[in-house]
Amino acid sequence: MDLFQKCWDYTPAKQTMAMGVYPFFHMLTSGQDTEVLMEGRRTLMLGSNNYLGLTSDPRVKEAAIKAVEKYGSGCSGSRFLNGTLDLHVELEAALAKFLQKEDCLIFSTGFQTNLSIISAITGRNDYILSDSLNHASIVDGTRLSFAKTLKYRHNDMLELERLLARCAEDGKGGILVVSDGVFSMEGEICNLPEIVRLAKKYGARILLDDAHSIGVLGERGRGTAEHFGLTDEVDLIMNTFSKTLASLGGCVVGDESVIHYIKHTARPFIFSASIPPAQVAAAHEALRILEAEPERVRRLNAIASHMRQGLAKLSHVRVHDSGNDIVPIIPLLTGTVGRTLVTAKELLVNGVYVNPVFPPAVPGDNCLLRTSYTATHTDKQLDEALAIIGRVFEALADNKEIDFVIDI
Repeated sequence: MDLFQKCWDYTPAKQTMAMGVYPFFHMLTSGQDTEVLMEGRRTLMLGSNNYLGLTSDPRVKEAAIKAVEKYGSGCSGSRFLNGTLDLHVELEAALAKFLQKEDCLIFSTGFQTNLSIISAITGRNDYILSDSLNHASIVDGTRLSFAKTLKYRHNDMLELERLLARCAEDGKGGILVVSDGVFSMEGEICNLPEIVRLAKKYGARILLDDAHSIGVLGERGRGTAEHFGLTDEVDLIMNTFSKTLASLGGCVVGDESVIHYIKHTARPFIFSASIPPAQVAAAHEALRILEAEPERVRRLNAIASHMRQGLAKLSHVRVHDSGNDIVPIIPLLTGTVGRTLVTAKELLVNGVYVNPVFPPAVPGDNCLLRTSYTATHTDKQLDEALAIIGRVFEALADNKEIDFVIDI
């Protein structure tokens, strides 16, 4: 069989294009903000991870411009060789201080961050215990590692303890428990207090993916560990720059000896070009703003609560119960792939962009529309979005023809 046969046989995306409900690659002709120009139309953005609204902040843009003027557009090499700038070292020091850990290492992408951490610190005789709803970068990191990976049911602490006990009894290697802090599709917060208790009991280490937690949780926006008052109990905290920090890249913070080891053994880090100057400078400036203006975090939490309450009042909208009202990720349950595709399109036509989520990111007929919010959304924008969502869901409520089945 020809290697490309699978490519020729792949038709789902073209089917949705032909039906006029293709949900991906919508083109923006403006920057990321609470309102955007998407395919020529004014659109309320409810599908961004720009949690503090800093991608359009003049201070962040100016920092990036100045970095390009001084250092050029790229580093032309890996951090290991010619690609370490003073900007990299300064940002690492600032992040370590902010997240209250000894040391920090930054990476060119958030995805690369998890690949590097997990593949470097776990080996053939080790165990990785991973929440079943962890991000794809964690899943691929476990695949790159030679460790044995065991998934536990989402936030199921009884199953986690059962697996921890089995691994500890084996006693041949170390144990790493990995969990998202805030789960990106569900908006749920991990049960960090119980994870910490169980890790201590069975001698495991903890890696916390705080990609959707920094700038979202905690009094100062330091993330999940600060939210629960457990910063000293978490071994490694991973973060991305593409969300709250308005840039591109990622980092890990932890004990100096562990960061030193990752820096010298993680192949995805060693063999990748370093993060460009503009991205470093933008992330650092965004961090400075977060530190100076923690009220942005409180505004974001208030918006999340306002929208969750508002959406729950809409008669034909089902809101996923995330167990909290402060995380600015609020999924709307749509069920079938067909209903999700049509609803997403109708919302966009009416001026609201949301993220449709299909299998394998969610199981079976549990599709959803992921809405997410930004600290700079105005009350007027939020109320306009609520009105549009209410009208669209009501108009489609009794239409059974849109509950069709199609692979995405």
